[in-house]
Amino acid sequence: MSSLSDTAGIARPPQGNTQRNGAARGSAAYRRITIALFCSGFATFSLLYCVQPLLPEFAREFHVGAAGASLALSLSTALLAVSIAVAGMISERYGRRELMFASMAVAACCNLLAAVAPSWHLILAVRALEGLALGGVPAVAMAYLAEEIDPAGLGFSMGLYVAGNAFGGMMGRVAMSILAESFGWRPAMLAIGVLDLMLAVAFIFLLPRSRNFVRNTGMQLRDHFALWKAHLCHDRLPLVFAIGGLAMGIFATSYNYAGFRLMGAPFSLSPTATGLIFSAYVFGIFASSSAGALADRFGRAPLVAAGIAISCVGLLLTCASILPLVIAGIVLITIGFFTTHSAASSWVGRLAQRGRGHAASLYLLAYYLGGSVLGSVGGWFWEHSGWLAVTAFMLMQAAIAAWLARRLWRSAPVASTT
Repeated sequence: MSSLSDTAGIARPPQGNTQRNGAARGSAAYRRITIALFCSGFATFSLLYCVQPLLPEFAREFHVGAAGASLALSLSTALLAVSIAVAGMISERYGRRELMFASMAVAACCNLLAAVAPSWHLILAVRALEGLALGGVPAVAMAYLAEEIDPAGLGFSMGLYVAGNAFGGMMGRVAMSILAESFGWRPAMLAIGVLDLMLAVAFIFLLPRSRNFVRNTGMQLRDHFALWKAHLCHDRLPLVFAIGGLAMGIFATSYNYAGFRLMGAPFSLSPTATGLIFSAYVFGIFASSSAGALADRFGRAPLVAAGIAISCVGLLLTCASILPLVIAGIVLITIGFFTTHSAASSWVGRLAQRGRGHAASLYLLAYYLGGSVLGSVGGWFWEHSGWLAVTAFMLMQAAIAAWLARRLWRSAPVASTT
């Protein structure tokens, strides 16, 4: 296992070389890295979630139920989760930067194909391929930041990356809602695909080449499995993985089916008005960047607990029959989710003493599987018992996440919660 490269926040340099520090906050390299990773987060999540406001439209046009329509998103997130582990292995051998660019470019092209696909099953197949391609971005981005950013500024840079995710998710939903109602969903998907292909080109020009990455050409498949096993046997990391999956399950379920509720009685909103409500994502942008900085100062554990509590308050508010309260609930769910995710994702890098790329891949595997599986299961509750049942399902997930966070907080040394 001597070939492992991830230790103490910065990759191990070749033997005999002097270890180089990561980019310090405020430096030109730090700015280029954070802008490029913001772009990658935007492209990834605008591509991934641009179909979410279209789920009611898919249900009508292709004569499928709410749970069936959600497959356009759930298949992408499920394949994304699976591909993350493979992408992490590839990046250990061939590098982070090039893999992220290829993933963004291929996924954007898949979105273009989905826009012109003539049948529902073909749309699902292309969306599954799109999720498979996108797996090269999230886990690799987290590993790149852990290697190339000075540990003192890692929480802030991770928060900005997650903010890019939030902005992309918001624009994917809002822009798709507006464009689809004005021009149709197919031209709207084409426009988002073209935009994100351009962002992939900007990304490769902005992102500096890795300085602290060391290729692990000698790693065998058994070495990767050994690293994953070590992380899964860690006394605290699996708890963080589970919290990420549950938090994403709550968030995906709420956003998947809020559109169905808001476009039905008693609200009867138009698709554009429903999409504008998801501008609540902007609060996630500020929450994630602020949570990253606060985590550096006060520790990860308090931020995770706060995020779960905020989400619970938001879930309860969405049960109201008054539209402003429902909107406030969606805002709080968004703030709570991004607070939890930003703190938990940076916690992974602090707890994993080696193989940080592998630890990140396991976190994101749990994260996206949680969104895919729990998000689709939520459709069963919607179809059979309506929004109150969906809310009860999400509150159950929040209760489990809170219990896991309490175990994590009580069992961890003080140093590991910071």
